[in-house]
Amino acid sequence: MKHFRRCSRILILSLLVVTVFIPIGLLSYRLKHLNADASGGFEDLSIIKHRTEAQKLSAIKEDDDEFVKVPVQEVYKYPDHISAVSLTSPGENNSLSDPGDGVGVTYLSERNGTSDEAKEDYHQSQEEKSLSGVKDRSTPTRIQQHQTVQVGSRRVHDEKVKQMKDQVIRAKAYLTFAPPSSNSHFIKELKLRIKESERAIGDSTKDSDLSKRALQKMKAMGATLLKASQLYPDCSAMVKKLRAMTHNAEEQVLTLKNQTTFLVQLAGRTTPKGLHCLSMRLTAEYFSLQSDERELPNQHKVHDPNLFHFAVFSDNILASAVVVNSTVSVAREPEKVVFHVVTDSLNLPAMSMWFLLNPPGKATVQVQNVDNFEWLSTRYGAVLQKQDSLDSRYTSALNHLRFYLPDIFPFLKKIVLLDHDVVVQRDLTGLWSLNMKGKVNAAVETCQEGEPSFRRMDMYIDFTRPLVAQRFDANACTWAFGMNVFDLQVWRKRNLTGVYHKYLHLGNKRPAFKAGSLPIGWMTFYKQTTALEKKWHILGLGYDSGVRLSDIEQGAVIHFDGIMKPWLDIGLDKYKQFWKRHVLYDHPYLQQCNIHA
Repeated sequence: MKHFRRCSRILILSLLVVTVFIPIGLLSYRLKHLNADASGGFEDLSIIKHRTEAQKLSAIKEDDDEFVKVPVQEVYKYPDHISAVSLTSPGENNSLSDPGDGVGVTYLSERNGTSDEAKEDYHQSQEEKSLSGVKDRSTPTRIQQHQTVQVGSRRVHDEKVKQMKDQVIRAKAYLTFAPPSSNSHFIKELKLRIKESERAIGDSTKDSDLSKRALQKMKAMGATLLKASQLYPDCSAMVKKLRAMTHNAEEQVLTLKNQTTFLVQLAGRTTPKGLHCLSMRLTAEYFSLQSDERELPNQHKVHDPNLFHFAVFSDNILASAVVVNSTVSVAREPEKVVFHVVTDSLNLPAMSMWFLLNPPGKATVQVQNVDNFEWLSTRYGAVLQKQDSLDSRYTSALNHLRFYLPDIFPFLKKIVLLDHDVVVQRDLTGLWSLNMKGKVNAAVETCQEGEPSFRRMDMYIDFTRPLVAQRFDANACTWAFGMNVFDLQVWRKRNLTGVYHKYLHLGNKRPAFKAGSLPIGWMTFYKQTTALEKKWHILGLGYDSGVRLSDIEQGAVIHFDGIMKPWLDIGLDKYKQFWKRHVLYDHPYLQQCNIHA
């Protein structure tokens, strides 16, 4: 038994020796051969790298020897001023100085300052290109890198500002998920983060405006939002809540827009307190005069057809005074200017008294009462009252009196109609020598698309009616009221007042056009209007804040058309100066009624 145990131990030791020492011997033998063949079997990585670069350079040299053409970059300038580099094929015309393109030189001049420097840099680059093909091949890569840096530098760096604002919005959304009475630690933390972020953002619009502390607040808010996402993992509930918030916000915006529109329209139709005070004071002064003292001077000129006659239909005393004053102040022959102001019976005494106290120099003013035209009420009756309009300006007889000019002034041949919201800046007597080419009306057109004054006939006229669609072209050029020249002789021959009545009665049962005299004017004077140059009549000062001051200064007549009149508080302040310069603010009545500049 002892002998058997001894043999087993000897066998185990023998196997252990074999399994340990034989692998060590084999490994030593392998390492010896590896060291012997190191110079021929493997190479250092740096040696391989240099050998590869040498092969590339030799290949480039061989290509140069074979006259291989190198593609040249073309620089294209886009409307957003972001340049890009593209490579053209050798067969294309890729010269930077190509006169048909001219874009590359422009770009170089922007980079270097002048076009001469651009040309020098270009010729220098051509010489360098001929000397070194390797340098040319690396040029497109460098330009691409430069363009990438240049495009990136032009971007507005406001990513962090936007991210912080988004974080605040998300935090407020999460806050709405908590019960109203909740006062947990997390809710307090969320409210604190919102306040900190809003203070940190402040009025910042760029990342450079943010302080280091603001970036720390952004990180803290991010950690808090991560907690919120874990507390409120239900995305569907979050989506529903956000949709409800969006819908509620849109409803509030729509309500506020409607209220704003209503209030602006109401302000435009309301007489300011100062103007009402002025009318009352002038009326009281007028009735204190004797009957022979109420006559305006030079009334014998009102029927002289050889003079320059203007018509203004208005119930606004101050506005009418500005029209008269501005026209007379620029007239070359003011003694030949005659103004026919037509108003209603309520404002007749005040209007007459104003021009008695403030005569317009050598010019003549006639004030008439529209209620004295008995034939007017019988001709159009209550047709205007049926129009679907709450604005009394559109249904007023003064607004439609312009279609009865031949009846109001039977002794005149030609007349210029001015709205009471215009200011005259140039002498208008040249309009009487205008060749109207047999047309009745001369006006400035409003059919240029893209302009704020653009109008199309189907915007105001119902072309679904067969009668309207057959007689009128919806794309016909439109024009504006406000400064119009009317040939009254041709008007009478063609009986355009009768045409006006026909189209006016067209809307008895169902409105055929929108309220106002403009659409029915397009129908009445259809193909009876000749175009004036735009400088005669500048539009939009009562609704468009983008009218250029250079156009206003060059305009013969500037028109405050729209709801924002210059005598109202809602008027555009940047244009009021052109109207106020013709108001007599030092007049005692204006001062007593608190009408100031």
